[in-house]
Amino acid sequence: MSATALAILYRQHLDVLEQRASVALERGGFEHLVVPSGTLHYQVFDDRDYPYAVNPHFKAWAPLTRNPGSWLVFTPGKRPTLIYLQPFDYWHVVPQVPSGYWVEHFDIRIIRTADEAAQHLPPPTSRCAIIGEPQSALGEHVPNNPQAVIDYLHYHRAYKTPYELAMMRAASASGVRGHLAAERAFRAGASEFGIHLAYCQAVRQDANELPYNNIVALNEHAAVLHYTELGRLPPKDPRSFLIDAGASHAGYACDITRTHAADSAGEFQAMVQAVDAAQLGMCDQVRAGTDYKQIHIDAHLALAGILREFGVLKVSPEAALERGISSAFFPHGIGHGIGLQVHDVAGFAASDSGGSIDKPAGHPYLRLTRVLEPGMVVTIEPGIYFIDMLLEEVKKNGHGDAVDWDRVEAFKPYGGIRIEDDVVCTDAAPENLTRDAFAAA
Repeated sequence: MSATALAILYRQHLDVLEQRASVALERGGFEHLVVPSGTLHYQVFDDRDYPYAVNPHFKAWAPLTRNPGSWLVFTPGKRPTLIYLQPFDYWHVVPQVPSGYWVEHFDIRIIRTADEAAQHLPPPTSRCAIIGEPQSALGEHVPNNPQAVIDYLHYHRAYKTPYELAMMRAASASGVRGHLAAERAFRAGASEFGIHLAYCQAVRQDANELPYNNIVALNEHAAVLHYTELGRLPPKDPRSFLIDAGASHAGYACDITRTHAADSAGEFQAMVQAVDAAQLGMCDQVRAGTDYKQIHIDAHLALAGILREFGVLKVSPEAALERGISSAFFPHGIGHGIGLQVHDVAGFAASDSGGSIDKPAGHPYLRLTRVLEPGMVVTIEPGIYFIDMLLEEVKKNGHGDAVDWDRVEAFKPYGGIRIEDDVVCTDAAPENLTRDAFAAA
């Protein structure tokens, strides 16, 4: 994308942010929106800080992700102010003076110490909606996170601007580079740790820059939903590889999962292909007016159908869903919103004034219950896993006769399967950011 086109998209994005902030402030009875970028947190009894994570409300306005001690101030009718910490420091690299397509839209004030920000923050604090974590307090400017303001901003963050979609496409392109490199490393016999390093090198981001910890799971490890141990030695018999890994671009995330079989002609590969085909059908459901909860329920039926096709289940998909058996093989939700955060906010919001939409009974881990509308970006990530503790629950609940346990034993050495794409709801057919990025690569 050209610099001119990006500048136009950003200006439009900023207009939307200013409109949303103005309404949110009016809702809460405030005059100023004040957003700290966040601070460094030090480990107990040590002088080593935890990895810095920028306040999502801050990076929504400016593509700054490594600038603790800075602040954003917006007052309706005025240019937003960026209070930018550029310290005198010979211990660390000092942040460069802000530059690029976005800076012309801000009143930028450079400070040399974090405390200097106080002189640029608007008084009185009673008229400020200060959005951030408690550690960001500076004098009387203590984050108050007023509920009316938070509810409005979080609810509308689900609707991505064209600028945000451009950032997410770029993040997806980076993530796909990493996934392709990771598969090559797996095929070459690398360990989980080696695959992780190959991924980071291809994405050109280290663990602190990635949007979440990489899940790199070989063989049975794929049955651990959030496996992040990264074994240093490869298994003697590599059978399967599940990678759930994303990338960041200008503060926006992608979230991609793929599963690979060592034997491209074996039965596990056939199951991977069946899940992949079903997942594409679920992605096609990401359309305006579709209840996301229904996609989740439909995913259970589709995955139970695959398990029956491969001889694992002896009962119909409908019976497996009704009796809770499908949840033993697919225990998580079909996905979540994504954008500035991997698990984006307000997934259960009933409206921009608050309220909550319940999850379907028996499905406690679904992260999104809203009806889809144009501009929303969600993940679609069905999975089939062979997890001992959940399979034991099937037996304890009296449903053991619904499962062919010999078939379970045949698939357990592979751990599990998950396929995940990031999908945009539009006014027409959905845009699959992940598949498009793979196609382009």
